[in-house]
Amino acid sequence: MLPVQLIAGLLCLGLASTLPADAGRTSSVTTVTIVKGHGYPIEEHSVQTSDGYILTMHRIPHSKDGGPKTGRPVAFLMHGLLCSSSDWVLAGPHAGLAYLLSEEGYDVWMGNARGNTYSKKHASKSPLLQPFWNFEWHDIGIYDLPAMIDKVLYETGMDNVTYVGHSQGTTSFFVLNTMIPDFKRRIHSAHLLAPVAWMGHMESPLAKVGGPLLGQPNAFVEIFGSAEFLPSTELMNMFGSVACKDEAFSQALCTNILFLLGGWDSPYLNQTMMPEIMATTPAGCSVNQLFHYLQEYNSGFFRKFDYGSSRNKKEYGTKTPTEYDVSKISVPTYLYYSDNDYFASLIDVDRLRYVMDPNSLKRAYRMPEEKWNHIDFLWGKNIKEILYDLVIEDMKNA
Repeated sequence: MLPVQLIAGLLCLGLASTLPADAGRTSSVTTVTIVKGHGYPIEEHSVQTSDGYILTMHRIPHSKDGGPKTGRPVAFLMHGLLCSSSDWVLAGPHAGLAYLLSEEGYDVWMGNARGNTYSKKHASKSPLLQPFWNFEWHDIGIYDLPAMIDKVLYETGMDNVTYVGHSQGTTSFFVLNTMIPDFKRRIHSAHLLAPVAWMGHMESPLAKVGGPLLGQPNAFVEIFGSAEFLPSTELMNMFGSVACKDEAFSQALCTNILFLLGGWDSPYLNQTMMPEIMATTPAGCSVNQLFHYLQEYNSGFFRKFDYGSSRNKKEYGTKTPTEYDVSKISVPTYLYYSDNDYFASLIDVDRLRYVMDPNSLKRAYRMPEEKWNHIDFLWGKNIKEILYDLVIEDMKNA
């Protein structure tokens, strides 16, 4: 029965990806409505990157009970692949990291990468046309993160932020700090959930199937890379609200889709959250972001996008892409990882640990919960006690 459920789920996802691109979120379930629904203050801020993308950030300036809006330490949260700022608030005030940090006295800012639900505008390009989607996660690291963090510092008057990233939000952190090392002055410390750099031992079935063809430069990658993948659509919102609710016999299908993406058999998935998760996720991305990760899986390197030897020579001055040198990262960094993570495998995280400067790597915390998977870092049951209390303690002591 399980393979049938997975195939059906992938068909639903594939159908959603073929629908026309949305200019913005169609669902009533948004970061703003979620936060307001819990009685917390919420603001939206926009910033334009140096290459023209207009990004939306969401801010919880203080706790529900008020308090000073200025002078609070700043926490900047960055989502993963196919996700958005909604990730940090879906679990509610007792388990959502954004709320927990707000109650601990932080001014909480949540970023949104180019191409997701909240960041589908450009100064001159339309998201309905291919040139808009000609980017990947390297661009998020060198354009989006600097623009958003600089905007946060300008608005708050603070000197630096405490960075929290999940999945692709950790990859883009590594890109930023290897490509623009002087940016370290703006980041007090980094707390990376399910850190993704090297991916040669990724266990995802999607990588094993797609990697051999899509993880190397070829005509297919060249033609289809600059396109939107899995945008939020009315179909996905309806699928989540109907098929994933508690009393639905098909809720197992929704669960298996997440397991396929993040790791099997996790007992920590809060199934009652499934309608909200499916209403906000996937939030869309460029196909090139996926292709770049598949290249990491195929090559075993953590390096820039491989265009093929001829274009590589033009782009990088060498026939092969240049590698990201994480050993030079000097931001105090904390890693949190698990055994049952399809994307951040133990072997690959161990390689990251050994390559990083030991003076910068302040903690590498391997979750004792053996079944904890890639998605559980956001929505796992009892996540506050299991993980977030430790993360917050590390943030305060950094």
